[in-house]
Amino acid sequence: MTNTVETFQAFGKEQIEASVASATAVTKGLQAIAAECADYSRKTFEQGAQTFEKVISANSIEKAFEIQQAYTRELYEGYLGQVNKLGELYMATAKEAYKPFESRLPLFNGPAKNR
Repeated sequence: MTNTVETFQAFGKEQIEASVASATAVTKGLQAIAAECADYSRKTFEQGAQTFEKVISANSIEKAFEIQQAYTRELYEGYLGQVNKLGELYMATAKEAYKPFESRLPLFNGPAKNR
């Protein structure tokens, strides 16, 4: 009976350690995502301010429309790139959060061999 209690306690300790490691990975991943979002927001704001100054100083309406079109195109392409980058960061965070549990949970290690 003592062996069973010790085994159960060891299993509980391993699960707690894995949970802490997983939470740490999620925290680091979310910090990276937040930093990326803040950086993107700052760059987009600066780009918008520069474009606004260019539009105001344009000599003609046609030139102002050209500037706005170029800005819109760059903004759209940058947004798509940012969405892809954030998707990769979320996937990397999920993978890192799962790593501590890979060896501890045989249920999630795929189909059992030779059953």
